[in-house]
Amino acid sequence: MRLRINREFALLFTIAVASIARSAAQSPVQPASVKPRAELALDYSYLRSNAPQGSCGCFNMNGGNATFAWPLGSGEFALAGDVTIAHAGTVSTSGNNLTLSTFTAGVRYLPMKSRSFQPFGQVLAGLAHSSGTLVQGANPGAANAGAAFAGNFGGGLDLRLNPRFSIRLAEADYLLTTFDNGTNNHQNNLRISAGVVIHF
Repeated sequence: MRLRINREFALLFTIAVASIARSAAQSPVQPASVKPRAELALDYSYLRSNAPQGSCGCFNMNGGNATFAWPLGSGEFALAGDVTIAHAGTVSTSGNNLTLSTFTAGVRYLPMKSRSFQPFGQVLAGLAHSSGTLVQGANPGAANAGAAFAGNFGGGLDLRLNPRFSIRLAEADYLLTTFDNGTNNHQNNLRISAGVVIHF
């Protein structure tokens, strides 16, 4: 009985390996065949941020972002623009709320072209805007809440489904903002995103 099970397992294993090998032979990865295309990504974003009072005072924010990329030349580099909006209903134990918006643009680097996966890295800079009771009303400490510098540095990985759509498996960025806080006047934010990418 055991010999029969082992033979059946060996047969199934051989068939599986042969099928995978045949699929790989029929659909080889051809980096040169992947034509660079403009894209729009629509993502859910999670931010781990810190309150403007200097020390960590860390809290979570949730929101979304839209990123547009336009390939340059052979497609190894692209112009990129990003709009992110995230909100925290309660910041730490203060009871205050905060909405953070950033508008950044810069350069994206695409190190490889594959039929399946597309990693990328990017450096973006622009403006940040904050609103909510944390920076308004009873706590008007951030005089530049309307417009401060924002820097966005990071990268991600896309899974290509077909020529039209990809899934952004993950994107991780260090998001720097420079709102007044009475101490060091900058905030360190970690942004994690995932979503869908539309190719044009």
